[in-house]
Amino acid sequence: MPDPDDGFAELWDAHYEDVLGYAARRVDLDTARDVAAETFLVAWRRRGQIPADRPFPWLLNVARNVLANETRGQRRRFRLWGRLRDDRATHEPVADVAVGLAEGGRVAAALRRLPERDRETLLLVAWEGLEPRDAAVAAGCSAKAFSVRLHRARKRLTAVLEEIDGTGRRAPVPTVQRSVP
Repeated sequence: MPDPDDGFAELWDAHYEDVLGYAARRVDLDTARDVAAETFLVAWRRRGQIPADRPFPWLLNVARNVLANETRGQRRRFRLWGRLRDDRATHEPVADVAVGLAEGGRVAAALRRLPERDRETLLLVAWEGLEPRDAAVAAGCSAKAFSVRLHRARKRLTAVLEEIDGTGRRAPVPTVQRSVP
């Protein structure tokens, strides 16, 4: 008799906690639970598209997109709330206590100074433990493009850490210069 859920229960058991952890490192725990649930809802709907040999990077790509949607929704809600209160000030969500503790270190301070794309690139490899090939899937780019991103992000992180430590030059974090044709 064929499996009625096409192995979805095994996918859930194998990766739910990891997807929840990925989201929890980026948003508060309640929102992270919603993100994980939404990620697996998308996975259920698109279960025929999940690569059987490497489903985790695919799930992280979905989770990244769900987080982006959540962030956009939060920004809209905050802007609306500000208009309703006739308050033009930017409102930031209250940070989770665990986030504050985790960001207390030197590396966390350096990561905060990096652009979002560099942070995400470094965290996919260092924190999520993905190989660059799998991290590329999660980031939604080719393996070659991800390798270039990773190299540049590591270089920028090193420069910021040297600046923080006072061992390097006191120059701004290098940025990518694009020429306009």
